[in-house]
Amino acid sequence: MSATIVTRAPTRIDFGGGWTDVPPYSDEMGGFVCNIAITRYATVTVTRGRGDVDAHASDVSGERAADRSIASAAARRLKIDDVHIQLDSDFPIGAGLGGSSAAGVATVAALTCVRGDVMAPEDIAELSRSIEIGDLGIPGGRQDHYAAAFGGALGLRFSSGKTDVTRIPIDAAFRAEIERRCLIIYTGKSRISGETINAVLGAYAARETRVLRALQRMRETAEEMADALGARDLDALADLVGEQWRHQRSLHPAIPTPLIDEIIERAERAGAAGSKALGASGGGCVLVIAGSDRVDSVRDAIGDLGQILPFAVDEHGVQQCR
Repeated sequence: MSATIVTRAPTRIDFGGGWTDVPPYSDEMGGFVCNIAITRYATVTVTRGRGDVDAHASDVSGERAADRSIASAAARRLKIDDVHIQLDSDFPIGAGLGGSSAAGVATVAALTCVRGDVMAPEDIAELSRSIEIGDLGIPGGRQDHYAAAFGGALGLRFSSGKTDVTRIPIDAAFRAEIERRCLIIYTGKSRISGETINAVLGAYAARETRVLRALQRMRETAEEMADALGARDLDALADLVGEQWRHQRSLHPAIPTPLIDEIIERAERAGAAGSKALGASGGGCVLVIAGSDRVDSVRDAIGDLGQILPFAVDEHGVQQCR
């Protein structure tokens, strides 16, 4: 096997259902997420025979990233102590795109190659999540790891100790329509996912009616989103994305921000069919789905509020051992 192993894993757009994949909600109530992997990657390069674990990371801006701790933790978990790990990301750190999970999935895939093993995508996803949650104490759910491991459009159903993966077929024409009409704009502010997740989980544990109702409807709209994708109905998906955001923002006051609200307001005035913040929010990226004939006007309306990140749909998931 080569002394250098390179793997990469995609990030994702979470159309809906995020939060319902986070225990204990997913274990007690059942969760569902509809997401799609995109061509913004965490790339891991492992060089063997260095005698120690030396992990470095940088994001698209060249800044060093905290995700290097994921690489080091994965090496410890897999009992590998003679590699150099380089992690590079072509997306902003803290963008709400599931980047840390993509980094974890890519690292697990690379290090299993070092050991001469090949793991199934679901096993890579679960090990990556176990390292992130158990070893590093980072709160979160499962959807990001599965998007990074499987790629494509997914319907993910979560129950106690189980994740059922349904691939949603997307033909070339519909994939091109998604890529044309969906705009991702980065606000320039990192999201506060850990704090926000803990706060929402605390409200769920206290059985606050507002949070229970919002999470239930978020799960239901995510199920409807999977149907809309399967039917190649981007307008129906956009309507559901808008509804998802209304429930998502009600979970905690830190989730919406003035800048996110301005992006969505401007986009809607210019002809957006549905918008929401991605990830836990409090910053990060916003997804805007433009009306079929309003893509240019929507792009012009929001372009000065952040950085629009071009993307395509990733259909392959983590790419191992090259």
